[in-house]
Amino acid sequence: MAKDTEFKRRTRRQDIIKQLRKNKTAMIGLVMLLAIFILCIGAPIFAPHDPYDADLDRGNRPGFWSDDCIPGYYLGTDYLGRDLLSRILYGGRVTLSVGFVALGFALIAGTSMGMAAGYFGGKIDSILMRIVDILFAYPALLLALVIAGTLGRGIDKAMLAIGVVYTPQMARVMRGAVLTIKETEYIEAEHAIGSSTSRIIFKHVLPNSMAPIIVYSTLMLATAILDAAALGFLGVGAQSPSPEWGLALSIARRYLITGAWWAATFPGVAILLSVISLNLLGDGLRDALDPRLKGGAKL
Repeated sequence: MAKDTEFKRRTRRQDIIKQLRKNKTAMIGLVMLLAIFILCIGAPIFAPHDPYDADLDRGNRPGFWSDDCIPGYYLGTDYLGRDLLSRILYGGRVTLSVGFVALGFALIAGTSMGMAAGYFGGKIDSILMRIVDILFAYPALLLALVIAGTLGRGIDKAMLAIGVVYTPQMARVMRGAVLTIKETEYIEAEHAIGSSTSRIIFKHVLPNSMAPIIVYSTLMLATAILDAAALGFLGVGAQSPSPEWGLALSIARRYLITGAWWAATFPGVAILLSVISLNLLGDGLRDALDPRLKGGAKL
């Protein structure tokens, strides 16, 4: 029995990987995402200059496309003369960290809430889902802005604010998956043989509920990165001199009128590529993991 179960799981994983490889857009998203991660994580290696090295004499200078460029400053400089390429690479580490930490918080809190609400039902379900409904009543970015503004400025506050905002969404997804799984025959069989609640939850319900969570987490990470940049742009997230992408956009927009378009364009492109890659990968994972879609792997 155990060998049959392990064989089915291995076959399922192989089917999912096979379906994912067939999806060209998902592979494009994966390659883009890996490239962004490698460049940002390896910023100390790939960045040509110190991202905090300022020199007003080279402020707002264009990059390789202009004859007025400074050798070695390929994407130009910002208003303080700091290398824009280096700041984008280092800023990616900040923006992506906010997204991952916020997603981790939402994943733990939301999964716990959704599991408890879906599995136990009754009053527990009613209380937890009313809390979720209250949080859903506010637009995500507005709620994050209120929480971050109340807690105070800073990257750690932004992480917590975004995590709180996405907790109810994760709870809803998990609750829906658990409600479906707990009615299946093998769960009823576990109850019939007297299995403990913890064994049923952690050995059967939770592992079989992860497919929609994985897909939704990928898509949520893209939105979390956008919200992290938005909070930085609005001044309640990362603070100067951090190279965070949203903060870089906020500062650079003041110099668009002077013609220094590159200082705002390239951080915006970095955000755009990150979000697109995650959305492409998330769509591919959805197609591979959802058995109701044509070509999806059987779960």
